[in-house]
Amino acid sequence: MRSALLGLGIVGSLAFTPARLEPHPHIRSAVAELEAARNELKTAAHDFGGHRVEAMRAVDAAIKQLKIAQQYDK
Repeated sequence: MRSALLGLGIVGSLAFTPARLEPHPHIRSAVAELEAARNELKTAAHDFGGHRVEAMRAVDAAIKQLKIAQQYDK
């Protein structure tokens, strides 16, 4: 019985090996957060002291680079 339980523990732990988990969840989350931030910048009632346009450009560049990086991890 004990060996059967150990066997189940091993099989159960294989379901959570790093190869089965999303490899870079923070990058995916960062893209989503940057897209939300860009939308806030775009729809804001003010220009953030003249920095809105440049901030949107920087966010767009960051999103682009993160998406390119994700492509190379497949």
